[in-house]
Amino acid sequence: MKHESLKPSVAYLGPEASFTHIAATDFFGKDGLMPFPSIPDCIEAVTDGRVAYAIVPLENALEGSVPLTIDYLFHGSDLFINAELSTPIQQHLMVHPKQADAVESLSSIHSHPHALAQCHKYLQYHFRRVPLMQTSSTAAAAKYVSEHPELPIAAIGNQLAADTYGLHIAEESIHDFHFNHTRFVVLSLRKETLAYEGAGIPKTTLMIKLPEDDQPGMLHQILSVFSWRKLNLSKIESRPLKTGLGNYFFIIDVAETENHPMMKGAMEELKALRCDVSSFGSYSTYNQKIPAGK
Repeated sequence: MKHESLKPSVAYLGPEASFTHIAATDFFGKDGLMPFPSIPDCIEAVTDGRVAYAIVPLENALEGSVPLTIDYLFHGSDLFINAELSTPIQQHLMVHPKQADAVESLSSIHSHPHALAQCHKYLQYHFRRVPLMQTSSTAAAAKYVSEHPELPIAAIGNQLAADTYGLHIAEESIHDFHFNHTRFVVLSLRKETLAYEGAGIPKTTLMIKLPEDDQPGMLHQILSVFSWRKLNLSKIESRPLKTGLGNYFFIIDVAETENHPMMKGAMEELKALRCDVSSFGSYSTYNQKIPAGK
């Protein structure tokens, strides 16, 4: 679903035909999209004001969070989440047409680390001894394979990448589990909720740091703040503070807007517990219906 009212510049993890590109096109349309070679580059582009928005992958249903996104987003980027897109992911094995008959003797397979992990069982069964080469995105892998027709190498990516870079799909849908979705988030310098048709239940993402003199049962107290107010937590995850072993902060997704009276009360109680609390804004989820790349 294209958000017709939005015609800004948007950074996305490129190159063209990456899953992030598909999600960005579905939400913003084709105009104003700008590919960047890495997730940090996308985030820095919107932080520096070179683009209005950035869209980056945050979490995959099979492989969990994308650490690079979380590290850059939650360690001083001063950005807010304006929208979330949940996108179906289909992974295919693709080769250059000149290597269509050499699939059984591949010298390497290239893709993003999460894509390789999503196809772990398939790769273990069919290509156990073939080196797996990590790239910045699935589209970057497809582009690399297209630029080296003389090499018996393969990429893992989507249908659009195969079409864009002229590759032959040697085998379709090689991901290990059927329900393979990725959460993409739209980021900007503004705390706003992008409204659109079909938006799901509102959500607020919080970052919570415990007091320095952490007491036994502190996490239980934090969870109780939400429990007795009947605020549903759709996700809780701990991440290293990068200040020493055993030091963590918590990322919590709450199924409510931050302006709700119960949420305001929860924030006040967390601060009374001497927790350091940051909100990355309230937003809604758009569930893309069509398989990505089809």
